[in-house]
Amino acid sequence: MTVKEYNTSVDNYSDNIFRFAMKHLKNEMTANDIVQETFTKVWIKHEDISYEKVKSYLFTTAYHTIVDWAKKEQRSKDIEKAPDMEGSRDDNFDLKEILEEALNKLPEVQKSAILLRDYEGYSYDEIADILELSASQVKVYIFRARKALQAYIKRLDLVI
Repeated sequence: MTVKEYNTSVDNYSDNIFRFAMKHLKNEMTANDIVQETFTKVWIKHEDISYEKVKSYLFTTAYHTIVDWAKKEQRSKDIEKAPDMEGSRDDNFDLKEILEEALNKLPEVQKSAILLRDYEGYSYDEIADILELSASQVKVYIFRARKALQAYIKRLDLVI
C-alpha cells in the first residue's frame, strides 16, 4: 500500500472505526486511542498490506485492539474491586440505554458481529474477514446475539 492509499484509507475509514470502538467502549477518548493505535499498526505494516484488503485489515486490527484493551481494563477492575453500580437505575427507561446495556452483556465476538452487521452494515463475508471467522460462524453469532437481545428486552418489559 502506498502512502497516498494509506491516507485515503484514513479518510475513508477512521470515522467507521471510531463508531465501532465507541459502541464497544462508551468512552470517546479511548475510542480515539483505538483509532490511533489501529492506524499506527497499519502504517507499520503498510508495505505488506494490499489496498484492496485494507478495510478488512483495519477492522480486524481495531477489533483485536479493543479486545486487548478490554482484557487490560478487566484486570485493572479486578485489582481495584470497584463496587458494581449496574443495579441502580431510575424510572426513566431509554430504549437506547437499554440496548446499550443489552449489547454490553453479550460475549465480545457476538457484540462485534452485531455492531458490524446492524450498525455498520457490513456483509457476512466482510464480518467473517474482520473477525477471522467463517461466514456461517458469523451468521450463528449474529443469530444468537439477536436472540439474547430479544430475550433481554422482553425481560425488561416485565419489569416496566
